[in-house]
Amino acid sequence: MPFIRTAVKKGISPLQKKRIADGIHQALVESINMPEDEFFNLISEYEPDNFFYNRSFNGVARSENLVVVEITMRRGRSDAMKKMLYQKIAKNLEMQAEVSPKDVFIFTHENDYSDWSVGNGQFAMALVQQRGTDT
Repeated sequence: MPFIRTAVKKGISPLQKKRIADGIHQALVESINMPEDEFFNLISEYEPDNFFYNRSFNGVARSENLVVVEITMRRGRSDAMKKMLYQKIAKNLEMQAEVSPKDVFIFTHENDYSDWSVGNGQFAMALVQQRGTDT
């Protein structure tokens, strides 16, 4: 189950935030076969004077509207899957949320089932993709 933290410049609309979250989620489903119901994306806003970054790092001309996507997920995805994921996120954000691909900065953290508890204080390793009874 990936957990996403997305940082956006303060002042974008709630609709654009939703489109960003949906675009990231769609890319996860399509590229790493994440189940549809595993949708957790915490979006936070940054003040422009609190976020400093190089606008030309690695030859990419970034604007003042950088979107940072931080993905924490269980290890085991291939480099090819991650490459597809990054491409799909950038494409989806451009098409659905009007975010330039140059302004999409993505990085991942990988861990194991033993590093998660996803509800009821239960060790996620004991659950491993079981569906709960709470509805």
